[in-house]
Amino acid sequence: MFNYYLGLALRSLKRNLVLTVLMIAAVGVGIGASMTTLTVFRAMDSDPIPQKSRQLFAVQIDNWGPDNKSVVPGDEERFQPQISNIDAVGLMNAKAAHRQSAMYKTGAALTPANADLLPFQVQIRAAYTDFFSMFQTPFLLGGPWSADDDKNHADVAVITQKLNDKVFGGGNSVGKSINLDNHEFRVVGVLGAWAPTPQFYDLNNDQYGEGAEIYVPFTRAIDGQMPSWGNNNCNNDPGEPGWEGHLHSECVWMQFWAELPTAADVAAYRAFLNNYAAEQQRSGRFHWPAHTRIRDVREWLVYQHAVRDEVRILVLVSFSFLLVCLLNAMGLMLAKIMGRAGDIGVRRALGASRRAIFGQCLIEAGVVGLAGGLLGLALTALGLVGLRSLLSEEVGRLTHFSAADITIAIVLAVLATTLAGLYPTWRAAQVQPAWQLKAQ
Repeated sequence: MFNYYLGLALRSLKRNLVLTVLMIAAVGVGIGASMTTLTVFRAMDSDPIPQKSRQLFAVQIDNWGPDNKSVVPGDEERFQPQISNIDAVGLMNAKAAHRQSAMYKTGAALTPANADLLPFQVQIRAAYTDFFSMFQTPFLLGGPWSADDDKNHADVAVITQKLNDKVFGGGNSVGKSINLDNHEFRVVGVLGAWAPTPQFYDLNNDQYGEGAEIYVPFTRAIDGQMPSWGNNNCNNDPGEPGWEGHLHSECVWMQFWAELPTAADVAAYRAFLNNYAAEQQRSGRFHWPAHTRIRDVREWLVYQHAVRDEVRILVLVSFSFLLVCLLNAMGLMLAKIMGRAGDIGVRRALGASRRAIFGQCLIEAGVVGLAGGLLGLALTALGLVGLRSLLSEEVGRLTHFSAADITIAIVLAVLATTLAGLYPTWRAAQVQPAWQLKAQ
């Protein structure tokens, strides 16, 4: 019966092409507008590491206390999202987590061995070797450096596939050297495709950027006085000048992540962190009660407002527009069906049940929804291309279509149009054959 009703629905849609095109256009425009904003929202709100997001924790320590002028009065949670070098080193030395890494964003000038290539700047992330196992970074060649390399402040590096292609022509660069600010670093590994969106481990500096091109040991970066290329906040004058003064200051410019696989590990680490801060208070460094916090990836994204309120509002507005488009489509369906009241009355008189009429009209609405969904996909793709040209390169990386987005668009279009067609379909099923035959 479905094929029979589908055939009747297609013939009915062909009978009045103008109304059919208007209905499909109304649905398509609404789907295009809503899916364009929804695609960006889903990219911003996605879990960047779903397999471990409940085991990875960002660490915060309130080392500014009442002197923190960025805190809204009465909002005790809003202390700095980064930590100082003093705390980064102290937490790393404590080794209280299953895995852990202090890190910060830096950079240097890379001078290729190939004389045909000019020197260029590269972004670098200084971290510990646990960074790679914590965040499950895939390796195309080689692997991460060792814990001994961290201890020995070794001149080693992990590079991305993109940089490997540019500098080494895509060959095996493991064991070769790269020159960073006139210092040689030995390549120990080449990362495969790895681009978590957003880059949860450093939301202050690289939410939606390409991220680091090179990774070097944190200890080596500190030894080499590699400066911060990221967010760097100080609540007062460090006192001691130069690089050493910056390291010994309360300036916050580093990130710290810990892997805590079980609930018991989480509880133990919270207790350790509070004890650590209390010890800093007793030593005279703090003059306020210890205040610390750890948040898993999902909590961290919410805390850092990875999805801006403006984007949420835009999604609501676009879906409101979709509702208006569906109401217009519903009105057009009702006008089309009422214009066929005579035909429906004849079918009823010949023995067609209300259920049969209802089924045919509902399938007709579904066909309109499917066609509108396909049109909506085309308009969404066009809208995303427009966003890429208007927005920054970083935000432009969010404007990509996935198989899930395509599925959502088609299902949403068919379901929404079918629901919108329920009332016109119900009206069609209520047509009285006797009245229509008398009118004929």
